[in-house]
Amino acid sequence: MTPNTKQAERHVEAVLAAIEMLDCFQNQPHLTTKELMDLTGFTRNRVTRLAGTLEHKNYLISDPSNGSYSLGPRVMILGKVYERSQSLLTLARPILKELVAQTGECASLYVREGLERVVMAREEGTRLLRFSVTEGQRMEIHAGAGGKVLLAFAPKNVQERLFKQTELKKLTKSTISDPQKLKKELEQIREAKIAVSLAERSNEAGAIAGPVFDQNHRLVGALALAGPAARIANLIETNGKQIITKAAQKLSAQLGHSKKT
Repeated sequence: MTPNTKQAERHVEAVLAAIEMLDCFQNQPHLTTKELMDLTGFTRNRVTRLAGTLEHKNYLISDPSNGSYSLGPRVMILGKVYERSQSLLTLARPILKELVAQTGECASLYVREGLERVVMAREEGTRLLRFSVTEGQRMEIHAGAGGKVLLAFAPKNVQERLFKQTELKKLTKSTISDPQKLKKELEQIREAKIAVSLAERSNEAGAIAGPVFDQNHRLVGALALAGPAARIANLIETNGKQIITKAAQKLSAQLGHSKKT
């Protein structure tokens, strides 16, 4: 460990306390000193000092009429800078690299366009025998783990458009072509926030996928690992679901999504 790494791992308690107070406003726009004390466990003196410092730097605004605080303009300014600099694609690429480093399989980010899924970004796997897609490639939304995640969390009118078909296109013998059976699986995916597929789109391939949400709890994409069906089946039985779930939650958090809200 380098000296710089050691320094980076040292936390300043006052800064952590100030951040904890700011985090309290994620669920409530206005908070009194007493409410901040209850949420943080800090003493009145500590809350008052921290709030005064944050107000001085325009991170908080106080309302003398009721003794409450709300987020100040500096928070909005920094948020806008973050939005401009950290797009979904920018944030996703390092996470895709991490997934490949962990598993050796191809990692992709899919988005929905109409009743298709599109490869927005992908990172090539490191295995000699691997499953590969190209950025911009379009695929059916009802077959494969990534597509099923996008469909499971799609608006109702999108799902209804697909389910108007009496039978969905069958790509392999494992493709779910019965709309009613697919509906049941989508319910399970919404509950578990994870999807798997083996030989649904291609006889030789399998995948694991998880949903990515933004700060408004809207689905913005699906992170997926794909590879030869036998290797993906092994990942499903071991730690593949946990790896994808953790990666999807990490990307969602970077986009402002909070599981607490």
